[in-house]
Amino acid sequence: MHKNRIAAAVMTGAAVSLLLAAPALADDATVLTTDTLAGPAVAVGDTISASIVSGAQAVFATAAGGANGMKCNTSSFSAVVNDNPAAPGAAALGSTLAVSNCTITGVPGVTGVNSVAISNQPYATTVASDGTVTVTGTATAPISATLNLKTLLGSVTCVFVANGNSISGVADNTDNSISFTDQQFNKSTGPAACVANGFFSAKYTPVVTSASAPVFVN
Repeated sequence: MHKNRIAAAVMTGAAVSLLLAAPALADDATVLTTDTLAGPAVAVGDTISASIVSGAQAVFATAAGGANGMKCNTSSFSAVVNDNPAAPGAAALGSTLAVSNCTITGVPGVTGVNSVAISNQPYATTVASDGTVTVTGTATAPISATLNLKTLLGSVTCVFVANGNSISGVADNTDNSISFTDQQFNKSTGPAACVANGFFSAKYTPVVTSASAPVFVN
């Protein structure tokens, strides 16, 4: 009996030592971490951001997967972290999008782009543990893009609003990216020179904190 008690005590002590030495599980991390999966939490109030890679474009195509439409050589995504709960869950952010240096092709009568403005920012945004990124507007402040275009008859203004007042993207830990693919916008106001729909696609990478640390989704 005495030997059994000693053996049990040794085994219990070893188990406790192993538990204390074990690394933290991913479920112990927050939804957004820096440097690695289950790494340090991205601080509430910090800004995460990314631009499209050199040579890539942010596209407002006239059809899903289409080659015609507006293509922008400069674009960025940024978001202030408002809540970063434990994983699994969804982080809450306020995001902004910027596009510039744009050209347009394949739209009859339209010869160029004077300017593009994204209105009503920041937008309520969530990043879920499964990588789903959801950007949402409101009835009074929709996700809206105003395009001032050059045409054969002068300049025209086209206003587009996100279909269903929401766009969705995917966060990928492989390259710390956020991608949007063929997110539909519908013409709200504008003359016939404005196409009926635009389909937004862009990939932003790497997403980093204000201290340039890569961001991971848990």
